[in-house]
Amino acid sequence: MPIVGRLAAAALAAMTWLTPAAGQPYPAKPIKIVVPFPAGGIADLYARLIGTRAAESWGQPIVVENRTGAGGNIGADAVAKSPPDGYTLVMGSFGTHAVNVSLFANMPYDPVRDFAPIALVLEAEGLLVVHPSVPAQSVLDLIAYGRAHPGRLTFASAGMGTASHLAGELFKTMARVDMTHVPYKGNVPALTDLLAGQTSLIFATMPTVLPHVKAGKLRAIATIGSVRSAAAPELPTVAEAIPGFEVNNWIGLLAPAGTPTDIVRKWNGEVNRIMQGADLKQRLLAEGARFAPNTPEQFGAFIKDEIAKWAPVVKASGARVD
Repeated sequence: MPIVGRLAAAALAAMTWLTPAAGQPYPAKPIKIVVPFPAGGIADLYARLIGTRAAESWGQPIVVENRTGAGGNIGADAVAKSPPDGYTLVMGSFGTHAVNVSLFANMPYDPVRDFAPIALVLEAEGLLVVHPSVPAQSVLDLIAYGRAHPGRLTFASAGMGTASHLAGELFKTMARVDMTHVPYKGNVPALTDLLAGQTSLIFATMPTVLPHVKAGKLRAIATIGSVRSAAAPELPTVAEAIPGFEVNNWIGLLAPAGTPTDIVRKWNGEVNRIMQGADLKQRLLAEGARFAPNTPEQFGAFIKDEIAKWAPVVKASGARVD
């Protein structure tokens, strides 16, 4: 065989070795779940939990990659531009797939057009917590203190466009309090500085901050959903002091647009199975989080509703990232 022919044959053999055989059941090679936020946050924790259990079921490694920056846009965009073969997914969020499209002047992806929704993983109730040095025991106390000391209060967030950022901006607007936003690259560094007293307060999911509240390191002022939480029924809602205030965070699994329907449905079934496990039901209840079985179509409709819901709120808050 001529040398060119041998080279071509070798190249073809290498490609055949590297690429799963046509018709081979999915998954036939390792899968990557991109988390657009740092390790330790709710998106990271549940991506790893789902990845570990799905890997046990399917017999293929599932790797979680934290790809942070731009309020989650960098990681989400990387997945939007990945091959639609089911081997690169993203743990999207309230920020990446509902708020950022209204918050950022230049979006690198379309949260609806560029993704195939798989499943809404959970909705997480949130808390307004303050550092113990802040002399406030209630929402009204906090408002009074903020108005008496303009600019003194600082609110930490997990980054531009995250639920913690938007909740702070919404609170500023509705409570008419001058607060300074201090964005971080994820909940973990934001909480580290809050615990050290470098910032005044944060609006964060219960799983993220409740352990610090129970340890007496932070003071819970109120929950930020529409009704009191079963996980902390003694706490009032912010809405009891500021009618209409409501922010619920959520995370969900998505694939690049064009991913085969059978792969999307296989993942949807696996997420629903994992999240309905008896141990997780108890964990979610204790953490103030909720899961309801859902289809890819329901998750897709949910995302569209969330975008429409938050667009006017972002505009009214005046928050904008150029």
